[in-house]
Amino acid sequence: MRDNKVRAALKRGEPVIGTMIQEMRSPAIPLLFANAGFDFIFIDMEHGAYDLETVADMIKIARLADIVPLVRVPDGLYHLIARVLDAGAMGVMVPRVETREAVERAVAALRYPPGGKRGCSIGRGNSDYQRWPLWEFTRHANDNILAVMQIERKAAIDRIDDLLSVPGVDVALIGPNDLTLSLGAPNPQDPAVQEAIQKVIEAGKRHGVSTGIHLRDVEQLKAWRARGMTMLVCSTDLNFIMSGARAA
Repeated sequence: MRDNKVRAALKRGEPVIGTMIQEMRSPAIPLLFANAGFDFIFIDMEHGAYDLETVADMIKIARLADIVPLVRVPDGLYHLIARVLDAGAMGVMVPRVETREAVERAVAALRYPPGGKRGCSIGRGNSDYQRWPLWEFTRHANDNILAVMQIERKAAIDRIDDLLSVPGVDVALIGPNDLTLSLGAPNPQDPAVQEAIQKVIEAGKRHGVSTGIHLRDVEQLKAWRARGMTMLVCSTDLNFIMSGARAA
């Protein structure tokens, strides 16, 4: 069974660096980012046009390449979460969380009983097609699946302590553009947005939850790292291709 090195690093307070895959469908993409030294990838099923078969193929390669495959699902519903986990995703990001109930529902879908309500299917992509004893497998999975809640609404900022105090939440990850729109601010550098993000960092420290952000600009990521964030999501596959093409 594979240990989740990203979750382990975050629990130690160490930074991890990854990117978002939104456009490219080749199973070579996880291997390319693994070779570049990234710790993880998010495969985006909220904004990307991926079906489950494509995601499952990319997850297989990511696991073999030793880069942690995570998936952003379209919503925190059981059938959207459970199927990518069975395919071998080692964590899930739930977008647009605003209520404690939504966080509790998502966490329950991520973990097997007694800590959750996930249905059990062993011998799939989630175990690299190997069979394991029931309790050994499910307990290992519960200790290794990464639960990421995306904070990108004013309502989430207003309830941030309520959201991050839910047992089983590992990461609060800022979606800066949506948060900016929700706050009615002109841009992500507006003081209101910066203050809201700082509130998330402070709440994460109070509740033992790692914090992170998804940004294109490396210098901005460094600045948030200096302020305590440890899950750093840098750009997207599409932006990397465009920036390289424009530079050339």
